[in-house]
Parts: sequence; C-alpha cells; structure tokens
Amino acid sequence: VACGSCLSECPNEAIKEGDIYVIDQDACLDCGACVDACPSGAIIEE
Repeated sequence: VACGSCLSECPNEAIKEGDIYVIDQDACLDCGACVDACPSGAIIEE
C-alpha cells in the first residue's frame, strides 16, 4: 500500500521509508499506533 499514514503516527520514528517500509524492532515501542493508522491493515502486531 505504502500510503505513509503510519510514518507520522509512530512516536519513536521506528518506521523507515525506502523501497519498502521497514519497522526497526529495536526502536519500536509496541504501542500499536502504526497498526491503528494503517487504512488497509497491512501492519500486523506479532
């Protein structure tokens, strides 16, 4: 999808944009803000 909605919602800037979006697991706070912001459900919490 790559709409970018998750980028501005991440409070720790753990999502990096490139050819694909990558979540830096070391920087991720597991807050779920990106999951809630994703309109297509492309991000899944594990």
